[in-house]
Amino acid sequence: MIRRIGSTIWVALLIWGLLACGASPSPPPTAGLAVNVTIANDQVTPSNATLQAKVKELITLRVTSDATDELHVHSVPDHKFQVAAAPNQTFQFSVDVPGTVDVELHHLKRTIATIHVQP
Repeated sequence: MIRRIGSTIWVALLIWGLLACGASPSPPPTAGLAVNVTIANDQVTPSNATLQAKVKELITLRVTSDATDELHVHSVPDHKFQVAAAPNQTFQFSVDVPGTVDVELHHLKRTIATIHVQP
């Protein structure tokens, strides 16, 4: 009986020690900026928009397009999304490093927005 209690206490202490020493997870991105993007007849809306966001803030691009393209987010980390010729596509990302971030369409060679990311 005493041996069983000792084993139970030892296992509990081991589990507590592992949990206490583990790295805490990084906080998830906070909800934030949402941008509706339309690509139709080789035109993009918005075009050259200036936006604001914060580091780790969740940025959502809602895209409706009549052509395929590649969305490129020039940030740290860098993000690339394949745009289909389809309505209601959602792309999400966050930025880890403050600075200026361009969101571009590669095939149309257009800048959708420049996002100023603050700490």
